[in-house]
Amino acid sequence: MSDTWPSELKVSTDRRLLTVSFNDGFVAQLPAEMLRVLSPSAEVQGHGPGQKVTVPGKRNVTIKSMTPTGNYAVRIGFDDGHDTGIFTWIYLRELGDGGAAKFAEYEGELATKGLSRDPR
Repeated sequence: MSDTWPSELKVSTDRRLLTVSFNDGFVAQLPAEMLRVLSPSAEVQGHGPGQKVTVPGKRNVTIKSMTPTGNYAVRIGFDDGHDTGIFTWIYLRELGDGGAAKFAEYEGELATKGLSRDPR
């Protein structure tokens, strides 16, 4: 088990940003769009190598719900109906540390596939 865990999870009033404060003082600001397109769910990550899905059109997605899952994670529901991603404390910290690079990779995948962050 990690020695780092959230001391507070706070969704912004417009529901487009999750701020996660960790017990070691680190604070991560995670946009809803990034959480949605990088969801750890099988729907996004696939069930095996090479099955990851590039999810377009989520620029305006918002956080609809957050449900604790044990003492190690939170299930985040989005207003587009996606709610199967279980975000562990470790994964939230990874997104806080390296989410910008992961999101840049996602944007590259969109461009390569001729897709857009904007909804149709």
